[in-house]
Amino acid sequence: MRNYILEEQIEKDGFVDMEVDPSMDIFAEIDKLRKEKNAIILAHYYQEPDIQDIADYIGDSLGLAQKAAQTNADIIVFAGVHFMAETAKILNPTKKVLVPDMKAGCSLSDSCPPPLFQKFKEQHAGHTVVSYINCSAGIKALSDIICTSSNARAIIDSLPADEKIIFAPDKNLGAYINKVTGRNMVLWNGACMVHEIFSLEKIVKLKERHPKAKLIAHPECEDSILRIADFIGSTTAMLNYTMKDDCNEFIVATEAGILHKMIEGSPAKTFIAAPPDNSCACNECPHMKRNTLEKIYNTLKYELPELQMDEKLRIAARKPIDRMMDISKQAGLLG
Repeated sequence: MRNYILEEQIEKDGFVDMEVDPSMDIFAEIDKLRKEKNAIILAHYYQEPDIQDIADYIGDSLGLAQKAAQTNADIIVFAGVHFMAETAKILNPTKKVLVPDMKAGCSLSDSCPPPLFQKFKEQHAGHTVVSYINCSAGIKALSDIICTSSNARAIIDSLPADEKIIFAPDKNLGAYINKVTGRNMVLWNGACMVHEIFSLEKIVKLKERHPKAKLIAHPECEDSILRIADFIGSTTAMLNYTMKDDCNEFIVATEAGILHKMIEGSPAKTFIAAPPDNSCACNECPHMKRNTLEKIYNTLKYELPELQMDEKLRIAARKPIDRMMDISKQAGLLG
């Protein structure tokens, strides 16, 4: 039975804004609802610690896409941003995909509107389109192959050396892949607001104060940061590196939410969030942080907001994801 009052509220606010009893054990109640409804909670590393702790699975874009494709749950609650929930729906058309906050968007995804990208694609006819998974379903539908920061190099290396390629939407990741592969891909001019705001000057000063610390960076960062990094990799690769490397101190240039898992994985080591070029907490994604435990509880209780997708769009967007999965499997990148 449809709840029109809640649907109107979601249209306005983006989430179910129902009061949650503050005396309630919200962890236990979420767990109870999850079991009753055969639901799975997927969370990105950039979510707040409480959400990471309640999640069934925590991962980066590749890991989350794999888990969404494999799940036997009837309901998927996606604690991340909108494009991630879209990917889960693309891979699970018969399952109910719930989003704690529909307004949890992505600055990188928003930087590449499908109508403008369609024109860009037409201007570069004959190019294979490889798009970073941090994009809308509309961009995925215009792409030939999807990639993540974990498998981008393997994806590009799988294509003939003389193949003309458009890479979208992240210009920094694209430039990094051009550098390590020797390609000359045409880059869409998009970027992530968090990864672009790290201050080179402040990081250099931080390294001077912590001479034994290693700088680890996500390839969405600008080239000036990547050039001085001791390690460059996806969120999962960065996490694994901190657990395996002998260094006991790390400066981390990606969204600060990952520090929760890094500390959990290596409690004796020190982790320092790379500073932004201003005084605000811009090393945290405001979109990711829109999700809360209360919103997850209400999402499970009312099974809203539910992500819906046009079937024609879903089918078109799935093809490049399947191609990514095939190439990743061949490269030994799938778990």
